[in-house]
Formats: sequence, structure tokens, C-alpha cells
Amino acid sequence: MKKILIVDDNAAVLEALSLLLEIHGYQVVTASTPKEALQIVNYQAISLVLQDMNFSADTTSGEEGKTLFFALRELNPLLPIILITAWTELEHAVALVKAGAADYIPKPWDDVKLITTVNNLIALGEASATHQSVKQQSTLYDSAKQAARSVGLVYESAAMQRVVDMALQVAKSDVPVLITGPNGSGKEKIAELIQSQSPLRHAAFVKVNAGALPQELIEAELFGAEAGAFTSAHKSRIGRFEAANGGTLFLDEIGTLPLSGQVKLLRVLQTGEFEKLGSVKTQHTNVRIISATNADLASDIANGHFREDLFYRLNVIEINVPPLSERGDDALALVQHFLPNREISLTGKQAITQYPWPGNVRELENACRRVDILHPHGPLNADAFGLPSSHSEDTVLVKVGSEPTEAEIQAALVRYNGVIAQVAKHVGLSRQALYRRLDKYKISYKS
Repeated sequence: MKKILIVDDNAAVLEALSLLLEIHGYQVVTASTPKEALQIVNYQAISLVLQDMNFSADTTSGEEGKTLFFALRELNPLLPIILITAWTELEHAVALVKAGAADYIPKPWDDVKLITTVNNLIALGEASATHQSVKQQSTLYDSAKQAARSVGLVYESAAMQRVVDMALQVAKSDVPVLITGPNGSGKEKIAELIQSQSPLRHAAFVKVNAGALPQELIEAELFGAEAGAFTSAHKSRIGRFEAANGGTLFLDEIGTLPLSGQVKLLRVLQTGEFEKLGSVKTQHTNVRIISATNADLASDIANGHFREDLFYRLNVIEINVPPLSERGDDALALVQHFLPNREISLTGKQAITQYPWPGNVRELENACRRVDILHPHGPLNADAFGLPSSHSEDTVLVKVGSEPTEAEIQAALVRYNGVIAQVAKHVGLSRQALYRRLDKYKISYKS
């Protein structure tokens, strides 16, 4: 039920308008002063305001109504406002309508005309709000895409869009972030995205892969070492925490960090203090921590392999990157990125979309590298990628990421008896993208 606010200092007017609007199915709230009206609009979902032009005794200038109008506009620029005017206030009312008020009605009002105006303006207000929401979402989507492209993150799926949106939101803060997901799914790219959009984007961004280092060297890498601290330490070296001071430290494969390193890491997170290996001098650092793992840290905690207190220090916010098998739309976008301007058959596109890619983006990138070397020229099919093809007789060729023709879409609709999910996979589009093409070509289809 839509809620309408009536603002008038005349109790009889409030009662009459309330009764009229409630009879026609509206919920009504009333205010007798501008202050009350502004409080209501600030804290309640109001669909339309009916406001008088004067609220003080012996006042007919309309200035109070003008002030209230602009205050309401500042709170909600899209809120429809109908001005209730006497003849002496008509000039002010007309000026306010030109300034953005929806309409005005004279005293005494015509009930039928008033209800018609209210109905039309509420419908128009809803349409304007929807349009504004869509416009804002489109702007945010374009901004997110641009930010992702700046770090080389390629995606088209809704699942990955949610990850990107969360990463951009998290980037504004300085809290530790734990990025989880399988190997090769793009965790490092998400870390780079967070860094690139954070207040620390111009400060140091230091990466360390704990899983790629021998365990005896991890502590030296993180905290540094004095000359002679261990056999191969011929000179003093700074650690990653010291190098990242004032910036961001990305700890990849955090689940492989040995317990001794976990203790020191926990201390740094709690106090900002650490010592180099072989030194008793305490150093201070201030870094933002972004960590990543493909491990099940909850199981590691239960097994005694990972400290629970460290887990909660690292996992203030968790971002889970889904595997490529759950991001079907991303596979073709990535192929286009890795193999630009190559032609690929519809069966090839279909195979790329349907294959689960257990090695995720890393496996797909390697497959594209092999294709580029072994098939440098000519069109590509499923066999070129080493993937099974369920419809090898289909030899229609399209460019990766290019528009399928109207004839191709028509043929696919016939082939799959109008089943949109199957048609979309066949022509290499998402369902939403296919619907847009169907509307564009005015092709009838099953809903």
C-alpha cells in the first residue's frame, strides 16, 4: 500500500484529504508543520506529498511552502509533490512546478481530479525511481568492469560480478581480507583489484607465496634476517613486512605457513611488532593484510595445523572465488581474451562452456597457449582444445565473442525446440544476452 504524506496546519483539511485518499486505497500520514513533515520523509517510505503553502496564522506569502518544498527535494529529488494553493499563492506554485514540483491543486479541490493526479504521479514516480535505479546499477556495473579490466581480471558471469562487487566494497576499508577458492580460480587477481581500489593503492603492494618457499626460509622472507642467521644468510636482508610498511602485504597460500611462522604472524597482526631472524631488535610495521588459500582452514584448525586465533585475525572478511565450472559465461570471455580475433566453431564454443575446467583459469589459459602454438591459423573447433564435442556435425563458424546471426539463432531454436538454456549454450551467449537478441530480431520464443 502506497503511503502519502499530507502537510497542512488545518485539521479539517487533513481529515478531509485523509478520508478521500484512504477510500481510494492509500495509506495516509499527516503533519501540521514543516519540521514534522521532514522527519516523516526522512524516516518513512513516502510515495507522494500533498503540502500546503502556509503553516503560520495570518501568513499568505507562500514562503513557508517554498522553503518546505526545497527541503523535501533535498531529501528525495524524485519524490512527487503536489502543492495545495489558494488563489493568492498561485504565482509561487507555478514557479515551484517549473522548479520540479509535480503539480498543484487549487482550494477548494475537485476530488476526482485530485485522485487522478495522485494516481498518475505515483505511477510516474515509481517509473522514475526504477529508471534511476537501473541507471545507477548500470553505472556501478560499468565502473566495476573498468576496475577489473585495470588489473587484467576478465569475467562475464553473475557469480564473478558478485565477487568483484564485494571486493570493491571491501577495498574502501583497511581490514584484513581472506580470499578463498580453488587453485587457478583468480584469487591473486581479486587481491590486486582490492589493492588497486584501496586508499593504499599508491603505497607498496608486496606479494609472497608461502606455498612456493621452503619452510625454513618462510620466516626469513616474511620478517627478514641478519647476516649469519642461517647458513646461506651472508648479508642482512629485509623481510616482506618491512618492505610493505605503509602499504599492503598479500600472503598467498597462507594455509602452508608452519606453526612457528603462524605465531610470529599473529604477533605482527596484534601488535605491529616483529624481529628479524638473528636479531633482538624489535621493529614496527603498519600493513594491510590480504591473504589467500585453497585449503579448508576449518579442517586444518581441527587437525591442529592452523591456529584458530590467527584464522579469525585474517578472516575479518572472506571473499570466496568460485571455480570456473560455476562461472560458465566466463570461459568464453577468457578464451576471447587469450585468443583474440580467432575463429571458433559453435561446437567449440559449446565444448568450452560445458567443460568443467578442473584446473580453472590456469588450465584454460594453458589450453589456449597450446592452441595458439599448435593451431596458429584457421578456425578452431573442440578438437583443437582437446575437448569432447557432442555435435561434431555442426561446422558453423563464428568469432569468439562475436554476434551470432539471426539465421544461426533461428536454426538453434528449431534444433532445440525453443529451449532457451540449450539455445544460449549453442550460440555461446548467456540467457539474458540471448533474450536481448531475440527481442532485437523480433523472434518469437517460449517464455
